[in-house]
Amino acid sequence: MSSAADRLRRLRWLLTALFTVMNAVAVIVLAVLLIQADADDGRQRLDAELTRVTTAVLRALGFVEDNLMNERVLNDPLNTRCPQFAVVPADESTFERYDSSRTCVEVPPELLTDIARQAVNSDGMQVGYATTPQDRTVRFAAERFRAEVDGPYVGAVVSVADAEPEAARHDRVVLLIIGGCVLLIGVVGIAGYLLAGRAIRPAAAALEQQETLLAETAHDLRTPVAALRALAETAERNPEKREELLSRTVRLAGRMGGIIDGLLVRARLAAGVEQLAIQPVWLDQLVTSVVEETPADGAQLTVTAAPSMVNGDPVLLQRAVANLLDNALRYGRLPGQQAIVHVAVANGRVTIADSGPGIDAAVAQSAFDRFATSGGSGLGLSIVRWVALAHGGTLSVYNAEEGGAIFELALPPVTR
Repeated sequence: MSSAADRLRRLRWLLTALFTVMNAVAVIVLAVLLIQADADDGRQRLDAELTRVTTAVLRALGFVEDNLMNERVLNDPLNTRCPQFAVVPADESTFERYDSSRTCVEVPPELLTDIARQAVNSDGMQVGYATTPQDRTVRFAAERFRAEVDGPYVGAVVSVADAEPEAARHDRVVLLIIGGCVLLIGVVGIAGYLLAGRAIRPAAAALEQQETLLAETAHDLRTPVAALRALAETAERNPEKREELLSRTVRLAGRMGGIIDGLLVRARLAAGVEQLAIQPVWLDQLVTSVVEETPADGAQLTVTAAPSMVNGDPVLLQRAVANLLDNALRYGRLPGQQAIVHVAVANGRVTIADSGPGIDAAVAQSAFDRFATSGGSGLGLSIVRWVALAHGGTLSVYNAEEGGAIFELALPPVTR
């Protein structure tokens, strides 16, 4: 079964694919239209040139007693330019065929004769493509003419141009358009991936916050649950101490409820729907209460507290102190030895010193990162740092000269 993070990643790729496909379809349609427009434009340029030649030759032609008079055609500059043309009779007995003096493309006379006869038998100017025996494509325009005003059509002027240079130009345009489309679709895909990531970022942040909340809940409740079980087992073995143990159980259950409330408050604070419940707090009393409710498990735990008042959220401060104390009891001991932990409170500062191996200075700050572990320290320290920053304070860690780690939670004191 896939996790929520995996589903979010798949959703990002799905959104990217949809965005890319939709834009790719639009780009491809536009490319097809551009290619078609370029092909039409090239064909129209060829046709315009062929029509210009055909019309000019028709105006220069003349007949005298059924004989074609082409002196003006011979003297026309079109006779020596491209595209080439030919004046072709429908019936060879009518007049003698005439071809322009410049050959721009090799076209067999039979092909021009066939084109001219089709033009004579059709209405209006005829344009189209033809293929020479050498497999070369040409574009032609043919227009019929009469020897007399009311007489029959006796021939046609056929102009011919090589179509392959225009086809080669069009192929280059097609390649440029296709290359541009591929590049544009690639850019669109990258943009879609970035936009999809931005779109699902709130969901990813909410998911991360939810997973963090669950992890912090499990972390903070582990010690109280173990202590609650120990109290229950002790009460079961020692019925005469049940009354005393019951009161401790009630306090511990209240602490667990406070932990859950603190987690919910932090989640609401992170979501921006709630503010810190700031109020004057006697820090020394709060720390002493946490120490009394924390099972020492054979460790030597001492407290030195001087009256100290701070402005803060008591639930979150209690949780931060409990996390520091739990960290010291768990990891502040040398192998096979009893843990020795001393807690000091004064002037808005809570200092917890242990007798463990200490903490590497190179990774001391990384121990405050969520889920990082340095000598066993992990999520609990990240929570403490968050509480400190939320109250305008700091969390520091360093090693004592005689050994062991010292964690210091510093909060702005209230001066009276």
